[in-house]
Amino acid sequence: MTRGLRLTFEDAWLLGGARTPFVDYRGALSEISPIDLGIKAARAAIAKTGVAAADIETTIAGSMAQASFDAFMTPRHIGLYAGAPIEAPAHLVQRICGTGLEVIAQAADAVALGRVSLALAAGTESMSRNPIAAYTHRNGFTMGKVEFKDFLWEALYDPAGCVTMGDTAENLAKQYGIERERVDRFAVRSFERAIAARDGGLLAEEIVPVVSEAFEIEGIDKRSIRLPRGIEQVDTDSHIRPSPYDILSKLRPAFGGVQTGGNSSAIVDGAGAVLVASSDYAKSHGLTPKARIVASAAVGVPPQIMGIGPAPAIRAVLEASGLTLDRIGRIEINEAFGAQILACVDELGLDEDKLNVNGGAIAIGHPLGATGIRLALTLANELERSGERYGIASACIGGGQGIALLIENPKAV
Repeated sequence: MTRGLRLTFEDAWLLGGARTPFVDYRGALSEISPIDLGIKAARAAIAKTGVAAADIETTIAGSMAQASFDAFMTPRHIGLYAGAPIEAPAHLVQRICGTGLEVIAQAADAVALGRVSLALAAGTESMSRNPIAAYTHRNGFTMGKVEFKDFLWEALYDPAGCVTMGDTAENLAKQYGIERERVDRFAVRSFERAIAARDGGLLAEEIVPVVSEAFEIEGIDKRSIRLPRGIEQVDTDSHIRPSPYDILSKLRPAFGGVQTGGNSSAIVDGAGAVLVASSDYAKSHGLTPKARIVASAAVGVPPQIMGIGPAPAIRAVLEASGLTLDRIGRIEINEAFGAQILACVDELGLDEDKLNVNGGAIAIGHPLGATGIRLALTLANELERSGERYGIASACIGGGQGIALLIENPKAV
């Protein structure tokens, strides 16, 4: 049996949710606090599902970077400004790239154990607002020892394995014999599928447009979003673009091997939120859930090949639920790096026709704390459209972990 942390849920339902557009690094969302992006997504999720914000009993939110001076209050402020009662607590989750899936798993656990009947689960990230930081200067400045560093750049290095995140993908490329052409052609597919999903209106089903607006709640000071001058609305993912093979194949390697800026996940800003409830809550309020949350699993893998994490995580969540891979109709795996996800494909023997059918993070982007929310929401929508019964959302995690979430389409039962 695959080792790891496994959870199964008897009565936890994904009612639905929403996300902001995912916008390129230093783009139209770059000046906005991730808290405000999270509030926007949470308010949209509440409106879309039709729940009463006053019914929220806990807020669980995830974010990685200390991207604003009030970052300590991230989950509390997302909950409060989304309209949750003052009495409803909130806490922060951190599992790096798997944070959004962990948020949903913790919400499902609280609901299934009967601790709450309705939970708000949110993930948010401003990659653009990662700080330029120093950690030792509180003790004073020493001659020649003034060191401010780019937090975002430095955070992509794992000193345990002496590798950057890109190096881990290169290690997998060597281990699984994955060549540059295959990685680039996978990236082409990601972009093509994302373009088709965007043009077909599928991504718009998830997205709430971001506009300049104020968030006002009685008894607390207001917050707001202010877009850059000349921009009235941001309503689409900005990184999705035609990316043919003859262009991608000419890009220079970023880490000395098969990975480039074109076949790795895009650096973007964004947020997402979903509501998780008990069946009693859904029934008593006349709500139709999008999906049943069946099980989750988190596992550890060697830091030097952290990108293989989805493979054992998917095996673990299947073992926990008693299902086999052939019964899974749709799979979403975060495309941190092209070689990384192809290693997972090879390790599991995945049918790529079931994988990331509407594109992935290479095309859409990977805002760390928010990605898992998008994966789960995209998966739930796709199960509903396709009529498939089971789906798995999964992600690799820096430092050497993997996470997977198994959901079921209630209309296919």
